[in-house]
Amino acid sequence: MRKRNGAGNGNGRPRAPARTRERILAAATAEFAARGLGGARVDAIARRAGANKRMLYHYFGNKEGLFLAVMERTYAHIRHREEGLHLEALPPVQAMRKLVRFTFRYFLDHPHFVTLLNSENLHRARHIRHSSRVREINSPVIAALGDILKRGRETGVFRGGVDPLQLYISVAGVCYFYFSNVHTLTTIFGRDLLKRAALKQRERHVIDVILGYLRA
Repeated sequence: MRKRNGAGNGNGRPRAPARTRERILAAATAEFAARGLGGARVDAIARRAGANKRMLYHYFGNKEGLFLAVMERTYAHIRHREEGLHLEALPPVQAMRKLVRFTFRYFLDHPHFVTLLNSENLHRARHIRHSSRVREINSPVIAALGDILKRGRETGVFRGGVDPLQLYISVAGVCYFYFSNVHTLTTIFGRDLLKRAALKQRERHVIDVILGYLRA
């Protein structure tokens, strides 16, 4: 018996809009990361995505709406990867070490994340301020840190009085600064900070700094 066209028929038609939207978001991420919000061009994004501008405007309204969608997608990606660490199943010290290492390597492996954050901060969070999702997307990492800290206090390996939000800012900050300034730091200090040995040294340093602060 022939299957009727429609949902669940396996021909991909119902999912085509989702695939088109994802192609546009991927293309926009690359364009915004390379040129910033001001320099990015809708024509270039449409070409990258293999779509026409009319489809882009249909899904996202305008370039600013597209940039907001890119930011939400970017935040959602790192949070999804963090959830995959299953930190709740690890002892507190091991969980914290794993999270810090993951954060450092995420910035290394996803340089567009740094440039997109730079761009949105340049605009004083003008776009994500209007997001109905951004707080919901980002709250799980604070809850996960709160759980790690609580378990660490109860087992006597972490000190008390640590705000999970402040801790997250510190973890993200020591990783983010390195990669957002790596080219200027390499130039002014005459050391290639993107060499494998330098990256390993920095990763160890960041983990030691955070765990040293938390130690009971």
